[in-house]
Amino acid sequence: MLAAGGGVAPDLLGFGRSSKAGNLEYTLPAYVDFVQGFLDALGIEEVALMGHGWGAAIGLLFAQRHPERVQRLAIVDALPLFSGFTWPRIVRYLRRPGIGELVMGSITKGVLARMLRAGSTSPKEVWSNQRVNAVWDQLDQGTQRAILRLLRSADDRTLSEAGAGLDRLDQPALVIWGERDPWLAPGYADAFGDRLRNATVTRVAGAGHWPWLDDPAVRDRLCDFAQDVPAR
Repeated sequence: MLAAGGGVAPDLLGFGRSSKAGNLEYTLPAYVDFVQGFLDALGIEEVALMGHGWGAAIGLLFAQRHPERVQRLAIVDALPLFSGFTWPRIVRYLRRPGIGELVMGSITKGVLARMLRAGSTSPKEVWSNQRVNAVWDQLDQGTQRAILRLLRSADDRTLSEAGAGLDRLDQPALVIWGERDPWLAPGYADAFGDRLRNATVTRVAGAGHWPWLDDPAVRDRLCDFAQDVPAR
């Protein structure tokens, strides 16, 4: 995505090469603070903001807090910020203290590969052994702790409150969803489209949880949107 469209993409706290310290707060509001500090440190005042999954939820919350800094907003298979969202079964286990630690500790590289590939419609092509290895190498104790804390911080009330101001956002918005996402039903795309005033909703047939990986045209669509290029 960066090679195609440029921009910046930070590793969120607890993930990748960012800090994973145990004394940090891993919640949606804390991640918004992190994004704000990251942009301030780089001297970036306004952005075309793009996010996927949890990153999309963080982006939406950032846009509600700082609408003047977000020119355009693209979300892909976003964590639903609505009351009544039902977590996938594996997440329900991870959210339970004690049981979650046992489940997390039982994840092997093979289990991780099966989980990642289950979210794609072209699993072996998209999630090659090399790409799985890259994710596995970063799934250390710090990231495992961050995942558990983040999941447990987001209950029904928290998610609903995080989306309370969505209908006040009027930036051009693009909502993209893989119709074969096994964890987040495509109906949520329409729910976001209904809440965001100036949204275009695109469902991607034959794509899963990471639609830009299953369908490279999605990458081009996102890059064009971020750069305000008319849809092809």
